[in-house]
Amino acid sequence: MGFETQDFVGTSEVEQGPSWARKGWPLDATDDLTAALDPTQMQVAIKAAAAKAGAPAVSEGDIAKAAGDSIRAMMLIRTYRVRGHLAANLDPLGLSARDLPADLTPEYHGFSGADLDRKIYVGGSLGFEWATIREIVQILRANYCGNVGLEYMHISDVEERRFLQDRMEGKDKEIVFSEIGKKAILAKVIQAEQYEKFLGRKYVGTKRFGLDGGESMIPALEAVIKYGGQYGVREIVYGMAHRGRLNVLANVLAKGFRVIFHEFSGGTANPEDVGGSGDVKYHLGTSTDREFDGISVHMSLVPNPSHLETVDPIVLGKVRAQQVFRDDIGPGKHKQVLPVLIHGDAAFAGQGIVWECFGFSGVRGYNTGGCIHFVINNQIGFTTSPQFSRGSPYPSDVAKGVQAPILHVNGDDPEAVTFACKLAVDYRQTFHRDIVIDMWCYRRFGHNEGDEPSFTQPLMYAQIKQHPPVSEVYAARLREEGVIDDEFLNVTTEAFVDLLEEEFEAAKTYKSNHADWFAGRWSGLHQPADVETARKNVETAIPSKLFEGLGRTLTTVPEGHNVHKTLRRVLDAKAEMFKTGENFDWATGEALAFGSLLSEGYGVRLSGQDSGRGTFSQRHAVWVDQETEKKYIPLTTVPHGHFEVYDSPLSEYGVLGFEYGYAMADPKSLVLWEAQFGDFANGAQIVIDQYIASSESKWLRANGLVLLLPHGYEGQGPEHSSARLERFLQLCAEGNIQVANCTTPANYFHILRRQMLRSFRKPLIIMTPKSLLRHKLAVSKAEDFMGDRHFMRLLSDTNGAADAETTRLVLCSGKVAYDLIEARDAAGDQGIQIVRIEQLYPFPTDALAARLKRMTNLEDVVWCQEEPRNNGSWFFVEPFIEEALKCAGKAPMRARYAGRKAAASPATGLAKRHLAEQGALVADALGHSVREEIRRQKKA
Repeated sequence: MGFETQDFVGTSEVEQGPSWARKGWPLDATDDLTAALDPTQMQVAIKAAAAKAGAPAVSEGDIAKAAGDSIRAMMLIRTYRVRGHLAANLDPLGLSARDLPADLTPEYHGFSGADLDRKIYVGGSLGFEWATIREIVQILRANYCGNVGLEYMHISDVEERRFLQDRMEGKDKEIVFSEIGKKAILAKVIQAEQYEKFLGRKYVGTKRFGLDGGESMIPALEAVIKYGGQYGVREIVYGMAHRGRLNVLANVLAKGFRVIFHEFSGGTANPEDVGGSGDVKYHLGTSTDREFDGISVHMSLVPNPSHLETVDPIVLGKVRAQQVFRDDIGPGKHKQVLPVLIHGDAAFAGQGIVWECFGFSGVRGYNTGGCIHFVINNQIGFTTSPQFSRGSPYPSDVAKGVQAPILHVNGDDPEAVTFACKLAVDYRQTFHRDIVIDMWCYRRFGHNEGDEPSFTQPLMYAQIKQHPPVSEVYAARLREEGVIDDEFLNVTTEAFVDLLEEEFEAAKTYKSNHADWFAGRWSGLHQPADVETARKNVETAIPSKLFEGLGRTLTTVPEGHNVHKTLRRVLDAKAEMFKTGENFDWATGEALAFGSLLSEGYGVRLSGQDSGRGTFSQRHAVWVDQETEKKYIPLTTVPHGHFEVYDSPLSEYGVLGFEYGYAMADPKSLVLWEAQFGDFANGAQIVIDQYIASSESKWLRANGLVLLLPHGYEGQGPEHSSARLERFLQLCAEGNIQVANCTTPANYFHILRRQMLRSFRKPLIIMTPKSLLRHKLAVSKAEDFMGDRHFMRLLSDTNGAADAETTRLVLCSGKVAYDLIEARDAAGDQGIQIVRIEQLYPFPTDALAARLKRMTNLEDVVWCQEEPRNNGSWFFVEPFIEEALKCAGKAPMRARYAGRKAAASPATGLAKRHLAEQGALVADALGHSVREEIRRQKKA
């Protein structure tokens, strides 16, 4: 049941007072105390008001006293605006009842006795020109100390404060709904409550993380859809954790009851042949369309893991992508796609990712035009009471950091909660900023329905047992108002329970007939049919004409743009590459990949903490004028595609989640996140584990996000050496992700293009170089980007022994290959071939086996790595190498390890020790004397 058009009779407009008051004084005198509350100005205003009213002249002394009264009355009003929420009736259980703060009393401001009924000039505030203190206090308590408490005076923007005051403040600002609206709200509360009870009866002992105690959220979220549509919203993306998720899926997003019951019975929402491990029903998402008053709104709930707030940046990234599709970004826009995040109170206060997401507000490249945050404030976190889990009065206090208004509301008043959501939509659509609704409620059962909460909160749960459900509280109120009778209550309840029974029976024979993960913008993409399909290369070379055109784009400085002198030398060197066809470096190979994809109509979005310039001053995707700081981005001039590069906020967790969400929504863009150093991906490990590595299996959601992680041992210490390659490899299974460690600009170029040109999407993790960015051997030729070239899973050095003459094969990955090549060539070794594994997963077993079969005189196979033995690739690649040897008919030959010994720290921070270790592992791999090498390094 939805709301009718006239549901909100709403609140009347504030009485404006004199027109001049709207220009800053005295209507907003309580906001600008330094000027507006000046006694002299107040006296002038009182004289003018009195003269206008035809009052007889009074003495200067009386005018001065009246001005003093007005100033104190203004201070009283301001105090309610700032602190009135502290006296609001918020806790349905009455356990957090608070005394009226002293500064909210008239006496504190010098009014008592007869003063309370004397008319005082307030110049338009509260809709009055003159009012008594008794009237003022009565109105202020109704406005700010009822079932809604508003925090907004921390907002610096005067227009935003006026907007909220106009909707909350005044003598006629009661929350008023039509009878139709009230019945609709009650019906949704009943549905929410009966749905939880039905699940409890039918699936005894099964976890559902029910909404019991917070049912007012359901009609409130429906109001977001209805009024969002009226304010221009055409799409809503939701993110939430467990509490109430099944209720939102069913009663807000209209996911079929039979589908959810089928999942409760152990079934899956998708046919078995779709594959995947699946996940518990309270992690799953859905998408649907709902229509109110002829306006259709598309809605989706993003699937989430048990890490409570991890879904937040995913939602924001997805919203940003959808806004790009709809041309909904820019001044006056951000109206069509709305993010709604639903939080638990303990998680909202305790999870740092919440602040990281608030930090995106208004930031170029990450702004979504404001998010509605709805906090289900159960006043408990699992078993921890609020006073032991935070030091602030409210869980929502973190939102003040971005000056978001906060509406605290009593969850036993569904009308107040619904009103708060309507106001939130109105504010967000007007100012395009975040807003928070903090709904105080309770959790009728434990953290899950099997827990016994009285072990830890006996007093709270003794009160909850006696407390009537929300539906009873609200129904009693509507009976008293004459809006409903018992027949309405019984018919509404019985009709919904009968529907649930019908759906429960239908679930027994329910079968899903499709999986929707390749619908919409994903149409035309699919899962790889088999392993061989996934291994198959696609043509990624580009024509010479495009190559030459991109060369001009990447080296031509616009007239009048003053680039840095060092950048000028870089561009001159780049121009020389295109002229000679030689020595193409890493950054140029990358830019060619981006530019060529843009020319083919794909988007490219790159973000990271230093992505514009590049952490190592290698990329220079953005040219900053040295006199004006005007920015020029060459790749934005390439036609057909859309290029974005952003220096991100100093966050890994939040930004990686945002980019994952963006890539989730847009498979037609190459979306890349770059860590400043690969080690910093540690800070985003939750996103890597819960989404990047497993969401395809858990939730049937593909993703083509690329992670660029600088990796390589160059003596920079334990924090700037390792991207923790081993962690990614440990996550590899069932073709879930791709892990590569490329060593040439051309191969990097081809793997980036392959990522978009294949007919499927898989996350791609690339160990990118540091020293190889400018290494004399890590270069490519023009021909490597054109012709019939493609990504090579295996690469050989040009000076290596022929296959038939190879006696020692050294397998490796990444930067160490060049150390090996240089050491072998310097020693004049014969019979050694160094083969680089450019793609570690899926491991190229077939290609390696074919290569091994041609090595008829092979005697020794070595795996060489820079990382300690317990890190890096060794434990992952060893069984694959053994399988390749077996397939090549070379069993029982096995690879041996050459590298650093196992260590707790990824790398040493001592330069001499690093060089000794590096020399030793290279010598060991090549069969040189390790002692001699160590002696040589020490001598050097």
